[in-house]
Amino acid sequence: MSTPGHLVWRLSMKWRVAVDRALAPAGLTHAQYVFLSSLFGLERAGESPSQRELADHTGLEALYVSKLARTLDTEGLVERVRDPADARTIRLSLTTRGRAVVEPAIATVAELLDRLLAPLGGRDGDRTAALARELTLLLDTPLDP
Repeated sequence: MSTPGHLVWRLSMKWRVAVDRALAPAGLTHAQYVFLSSLFGLERAGESPSQRELADHTGLEALYVSKLARTLDTEGLVERVRDPADARTIRLSLTTRGRAVVEPAIATVAELLDRLLAPLGGRDGDRTAALARELTLLLDTPLDP
C-alpha cells in the first residue's frame, strides 16, 4: 500500500506530465503555463504583480520565476518593467500575444482537469470540494520546525 506522500507525488507527476503533453502543441511547458495563467488571473483581478508576488502566488521559487520571466519576455509573451517606486522590483504584464497564447491554454487545461476530476464528480462535485479543502489544509501546514 502506498503512503499519502507517495500518492501526492505520483498525482502531481501525473498532472505535470499530462499538462506538458496537452500544451506541447502551444509550445508551453507546465511551469510556463502556471506562470502565464496565474499572471492572467491576477491581471483580471486588477493586479500588476511583481516577480516576487507571482512567485508567492504560484508557489514557484523566486529565482525560477525570474528565469521564466526573462524567457517569456524574450518570446514576447510578457513584459517586465521596473517599478517606478522601487527600482529593485520588476512588475509583470501579459502582452497581447501572451493573452492570445494563454487563453486557449487555460481552456485546454480546464478540459484536462475535467477528465482528472470526473471520478470525484467533476470540478463542482462535493467530493472535489472536500479534496480541495484537505489539500489546502496540507499546503497551509508549515513543515519547518
